Amino acid sequence: MRYFLSLSYFGEAYHGWQRQPNAISVQEVVEDALTTLMRCPISIVGAGRTDTGVHAREIYAHFDTDLGLPSDLEHRLNRFLPDDIAVNGLYLTPEDAHARFSAISRSYEYHVTKRKDPFLRDRAYLMQRPLDVARMNEAATVLKSYRDFECFSKSNTDVQTFNCEITSAYWKEDGDLLVFHITADRFLRNMVRAVVGTLLDVGLGKLSLEDVKAIIKSKDRSEAGVSVPAKGLYLTRVEYPEGIL
Repeated sequence: MRYFLSLSYFGEAYHGWQRQPNAISVQEVVEDALTTLMRCPISIVGAGRTDTGVHAREIYAHFDTDLGLPSDLEHRLNRFLPDDIAVNGLYLTPEDAHARFSAISRSYEYHVTKRKDPFLRDRAYLMQRPLDVARMNEAATVLKSYRDFECFSKSNTDVQTFNCEITSAYWKEDGDLLVFHITADRFLRNMVRAVVGTLLDVGLGKLSLEDVKAIIKSKDRSEAGVSVPAKGLYLTRVEYPEGIL
């Protein structure tokens, strides 16, 4: 039988989602907890592979087992897991449902704070220079007109295609907090952080809308803006077809 776990985590202490040989990851911590509580090896497959230091408000993972699950497994997992990882739901799902490949969209937020705030030092990127948010939103809208985003992908990434369909991209101000929202069917490695770095350059007057279009068409990572720090990035939603959850 196949089960989906709904999870959230604060990523500061982890080298991303994916299990690694010499660094602690979210996948490793969750798998070890499941293995201990189920008393048999359990492997999980996540909806995505967030980078080192990136947070997730909502991410799903699936695992298979023919053993009956304890009725209080969700509660026991939350007691066993560290404080920076939480289980929000446990679902019996169709056998062919896949946490990664069945997902139809993913949404991220990137948080920028315009004022130094000690309570946001690990949660948002500090940018105290004046930004033209209206121009940043115009540039964000440009993204929806393109499909190939190789210019925003981490170099030497082993992927079959750089095509992504961005359905939503915009900035929203809330006091001193500036939040970038983006939704797409898939994302390339490091893509959102590179997009944000480029849009901030627009807000600073370093790039024009035509420059952004030229950067996308160039397919050259070195033409785009720098990757902003991971601490401001949050995976906020993973959507699946009806009937999976």
